[in-house]
Amino acid sequence: MPVKLDKIPPLMVAPSAPRAWRWLLLLAMLLLSGLGLTLWLAGDTFTHQSNQFWLIALGIPFLLWCALSVVRVTAYLGDSSVVDGWNDEREADLIQKMRRGRRSQQVLAVSLHTALRERGVENAEAQRDALQNGTKALNVQAAWQASEEGIRHSRLPHEQGELPDTLPRRVLLQVLSEIGEVLETLSEDRPLALLLEMNSGVAENVLSELWQAVWAESGIRQTVTRVEGSGLSVVDAWLDERIHDQALLLVVAFQLAPSEAQGTAEAVVGLLFGNPLTQTMLEPMACLHRPEQEREPTSEGLLRATRQALDWVPVQASSIGHVWAVGADSTRMTAITMALSETPILLEHKQGLHDLGGSLGHPGCAAPWVAIAAAVESIRGEGKPNFIFSGESTADLRLWCSVVMPPSVI
Repeated sequence: MPVKLDKIPPLMVAPSAPRAWRWLLLLAMLLLSGLGLTLWLAGDTFTHQSNQFWLIALGIPFLLWCALSVVRVTAYLGDSSVVDGWNDEREADLIQKMRRGRRSQQVLAVSLHTALRERGVENAEAQRDALQNGTKALNVQAAWQASEEGIRHSRLPHEQGELPDTLPRRVLLQVLSEIGEVLETLSEDRPLALLLEMNSGVAENVLSELWQAVWAESGIRQTVTRVEGSGLSVVDAWLDERIHDQALLLVVAFQLAPSEAQGTAEAVVGLLFGNPLTQTMLEPMACLHRPEQEREPTSEGLLRATRQALDWVPVQASSIGHVWAVGADSTRMTAITMALSETPILLEHKQGLHDLGGSLGHPGCAAPWVAIAAAVESIRGEGKPNFIFSGESTADLRLWCSVVMPPSVI
């Protein structure tokens, strides 16, 4: 669940301490009043009993002043104790939430395949450079469906005669092979949690059978359990609930041959995450800090989420080298530009904003994972933090904000 620091109650104001000059003035007034009342009411009664006169005239007012002072001091100490207790509990709650909010996930392996990566190429540097340079793969071309001609979208490089139901097998095998190289260095009893997100015009039962066959062929030895959910909300929940877990989180997401191809991007991405508290065998490639989703799809909501995502990381915003935006339409891109202008991100190099939707198209359910993978590849090349704005679907216009950091900074 999101960590909402603005929901923490405000500090209680400490009560004002008794002011000495006011109480000395009260003492003087009580003594004068006691003296005056005693002279007026007693008359000549105490003419020959001066000791008793002064005892009544000044002693009783002084005792009353002492009693009032004790009551005031007791009330002050009691109120101060309540305020101190409240503020101490608030401070402890704030520290606990700040620590929870600043949790992160190690990125242990990455495999990204878009239209900008040549078929069969093991090195992804050319794709990384193309993404950073804004190379356009979003073109008007034929879709997988023979009846759809002239559709503006991007497609993965495919083999001659390849069909929509055979393309996933080839690319997924390559993704799992690249991830499997890292998993081979770990023991077989290391738990593995799998988040699988699929979007394709191919029938769901066909995709499920294909996935089972690809997984069996991949040779990955670890026992896997499926994770429910989608998108960055899974990472957000993982950081809350499973940060002490021994399991690694494997994310495999793809959009291939979508039924509605207009404006889409074919993409396949694999990411392997580890918990910093329990994973010490592998050197992380980068660290993904807690993502922050805007509460309402407005410029103010995005700016608030941007600032909060930046507050979760231990670096200056001005040190961020690249910003990736994916899954955002033109209206949201305007809000992103406004949010960047209100923060120190990309203060010197505005060309560091990369619109993946403009170069690739919308990767659908793979959108946030494509951006994370692109950010990790960028960090491997330059070693600078990256910021991500990502939208997961057209139904929910609220964007996620997240920061990917070089591991050496943590």
